[in-house]
Amino acid sequence: MNPGLIVKLRPAGPWRSGPDSGARNRVDPIYHSDSLYGAVTAAMATLGELDAWLEATARNPQGAAARFSSCFPFQGDISFVVPPRGIWPPAAAAVTTGKVRWKSARFVPLPLIAAMLAGEPLSEDQWAIDGPSECLLPAGQPGPFLTSVRWSAAIDRLAGSAERHATACIEFRPDAGLWAVVSFSDEVAHSRWAEPVRGAFRLLADSGFGGERSRGWGRSAQPEFTDGTLPELLLGPLPAQPPAEPAESQTPAPPPAAEPAATSHWLLSMFAPAPEDAVDWNRGNYAVVARGGRVESAAGSGQPKKQLQMVTEGSVLVAGETIRGAAPDVAPDGFAHPVFRAGFALSIPLPAQVTA
Repeated sequence: MNPGLIVKLRPAGPWRSGPDSGARNRVDPIYHSDSLYGAVTAAMATLGELDAWLEATARNPQGAAARFSSCFPFQGDISFVVPPRGIWPPAAAAVTTGKVRWKSARFVPLPLIAAMLAGEPLSEDQWAIDGPSECLLPAGQPGPFLTSVRWSAAIDRLAGSAERHATACIEFRPDAGLWAVVSFSDEVAHSRWAEPVRGAFRLLADSGFGGERSRGWGRSAQPEFTDGTLPELLLGPLPAQPPAEPAESQTPAPPPAAEPAATSHWLLSMFAPAPEDAVDWNRGNYAVVARGGRVESAAGSGQPKKQLQMVTEGSVLVAGETIRGAAPDVAPDGFAHPVFRAGFALSIPLPAQVTA
């Protein structure tokens, strides 16, 4: 169990998180954890904490003192999340009817995941899928956001010509927004970094997250913070593993050679494995995507970062008791300083009987 912090952002206008394809007329409703770490790091530089922050996270050989999930949508009191692969969609035996196409839901309410992990059946009469947002919602409730396209024009005043272009964005309903969770490695890290992280989010709420910030996009009202302990802060107490059955004989057989315990980790962040992460890539259920983007720095902006293959949110990895992740340097060759791509793992251990 680690100290944790939930952050809720209520957008004050459009938001843009570009898709992996880079297409301007498309948008990704997830603001990914590597982008969130980059934004917080830029805010730490403004707050005078950059060197200490990098030493505690990207350059820390013991693992990052603070890790971020990706930002997922919320509406009212319902926080949505990418469900665990292999557990979602639910099996036919776990539902009461056959009306909802569960696999069409990209985002699922957190309480529903907790109910599934506790073995509770799902009643389809209570749920519906909102097509535009791909959120599973209580029946009759509208989705938390819509995708729209805004048009702009680049004007050449000398030649008198104009070139129109379209940029996609996310527009949230008044009671909706994005939420993320921060996990601190221990109480010492929480004591040192909880307030600077809060300050970074407050600064970013004013300056903006994501693309098109010069147009005022990506801003939000003052963030809302909730402290607690992970994973209970998200899902409540998870079901305990059943006790081992007693041996029939009074003289038990010698135990087999001890093997490292394997745990199923449900990722809420993008993940780049560290050398010491003992992931069994032949098991689990995961997806991989190439992450790129361009550098934003006072030393030079616009150059493409090196691409990095990363495991996506919602993936379930089978590994040791913990996984750390790493922050590789993806700066262009010969760049003035390192550019870290945060692949720190923020994951929830899943009960063994659920993933067996």
